[in-house]
Amino acid sequence: MKHKQILFSALQITAQPENALKKLMAKKITAIAWDYIEDKSGSFPLVRSMGEIAGTSSFLIAAELMSNANNGKGLMMGGVAGITPPELVIIGAGTVGQFAASAALALGVSVKVFDNSLFKLRRLQNEIGQKVFTSVIQPKVLEKALMRCDVAIGALSAPHGRTPCIVSEDVVKKMKSGSVIVDVSIDKGGCFETSKITTHQKPTFTKHDVIHYCVPNIGSRVSRTASFSLSNIFSPLLIEISESGGCEKLIQYSKGFRHGVYIYNGTLTSSILGKAYNIPYKNLDLLTSAL
Repeated sequence: MKHKQILFSALQITAQPENALKKLMAKKITAIAWDYIEDKSGSFPLVRSMGEIAGTSSFLIAAELMSNANNGKGLMMGGVAGITPPELVIIGAGTVGQFAASAALALGVSVKVFDNSLFKLRRLQNEIGQKVFTSVIQPKVLEKALMRCDVAIGALSAPHGRTPCIVSEDVVKKMKSGSVIVDVSIDKGGCFETSKITTHQKPTFTKHDVIHYCVPNIGSRVSRTASFSLSNIFSPLLIEISESGGCEKLIQYSKGFRHGVYIYNGTLTSSILGKAYNIPYKNLDLLTSAL
């Protein structure tokens, strides 16, 4: 990369190498994480868009892994008359959890959703348009649900830093033999203690006789759909950058855009990365106010 270039990318904290950060800083790069850019309502449009894709994809992946063709237990993730429907536990009632639940309910799967936010649980029920089992994360209730389920999807999100690890290895040991875990939260560390990052080339591993799928950035599995979705958000943003006089100007005047900056002209401005790698960082608002 050239001196003082601008880098747009996703900020995957668990996959962010320290040496890459230091090289970006040495070249005076301005680095912007598109997943931390806010819109006027204070939400993250790119995160929501990718969450919609990840939620539906996580259910479809689980359905594949349950089949005999993928050494699963041979269950079909759908309701068939006269057969007890498979059980799905979703941890997290955000966008990923909502779309995973919608896909599962459409096929007749029994769904249980856990989250510590009552607001998110209520919103999920309203968005889906039907009553579904919801619960705050009570360890005993969650453990019982995981012991009975066929598939568990980790969809917790954390506004800052690592996703909280909710499910211990001891609980995973108690899950059904041949059951499936899809940890969508692996981008920020994962919410199952047994989770570890995998790749599209080798997407799964088995631990305690439970199949784990822990590929970061699930959206890249359906790259054409993801690209169209990203373009719908980036096109207006690029026009706004152009009309405002460039990224430097937009960083100064747009609070939502500024929220995505984690390196500014070679200075680290992310407290999360600074604390993780023990690198000095500065407040971006102070840097831009001096211009």
